[in-house]
Amino acid sequence: MIGRVTQQTLQRSTLANLQLNLSKMSDLQAQMSSGKKITKPSDDPAGTAQALSLRAQNRATTQYQRNAQDGEAWLTTIDTAMQTSVTTLRRVRDLVVQSGSGALNATGREALATEIEGLRDSLLGQANTSYLGRSVFAGSSNAGAAFRVDSTTTPPTYTWTGSPDASVQRRLAPDTTVRADADGSAFFGDGATSVFTMLDDIAAGLRAGTDVTSKLDDIDTRTSSMLGELSNVGTRTNQIKAAQSNNALALQDVSTRLSGVEDIDLAQTVVELQMQEVAYKGALGATARVLQPTLMDFLR
Repeated sequence: MIGRVTQQTLQRSTLANLQLNLSKMSDLQAQMSSGKKITKPSDDPAGTAQALSLRAQNRATTQYQRNAQDGEAWLTTIDTAMQTSVTTLRRVRDLVVQSGSGALNATGREALATEIEGLRDSLLGQANTSYLGRSVFAGSSNAGAAFRVDSTTTPPTYTWTGSPDASVQRRLAPDTTVRADADGSAFFGDGATSVFTMLDDIAAGLRAGTDVTSKLDDIDTRTSSMLGELSNVGTRTNQIKAAQSNNALALQDVSTRLSGVEDIDLAQTVVELQMQEVAYKGALGATARVLQPTLMDFLR
């Protein structure tokens, strides 16, 4: 059975095709203006899911990169404080060796004792170094200073306020973390075994006129321990720099993949838009012919 085609049917079909062409041209213009081929999830559901996954990966990697930068800043601050402390302790050793020459009188020994106490204060200042208001030698402790001094005792007591189990960690990758602080008790000692107590003993010995060269072995032991901790900080710094390099490559890779999913091919889109414009103009011409007949045309 042959269906009847009326003028209204023909008009309705022509207008529907015209609207379809106009919709396609609108989509292409939206892609051109935004530079993205996915302007809404329905444009490409699979591509949308992939883009969301890549964006989540990009955000995570960016956070890892910020963590690495913060960790590097912590370790750089620690490295500077440690190197300064080692240099200070070497100066103390030179003074102790000088005191053993036998050519110093009481005034000279007092001068050496005063200088050593000044070096002790310098070491204490380095031990209480902070970064952004947080002590770098006390882990996650909120005590404010890594070492607390009790001057009511003779000699003064130096107490480390941190905890070996409360370190500052920075995550560099989903399964990789690095320690960003340093153990102040391992580097400077704690209580009676601290480098500060040792320097107090040396200063007191100089004032009492005793031979303090026996402390050289203690100084060398502490210096060796400091250098070991300094080496550990260098190892962690290298680990962070390697992570930064890996994260930078990962970010570049994710950006490239995301661009492949979302970004348009500009040349191809321009060609498609021009073709659609030609089709739309043709549809307008056909529509003009379909809508041209009037009542007078039928009466003829």
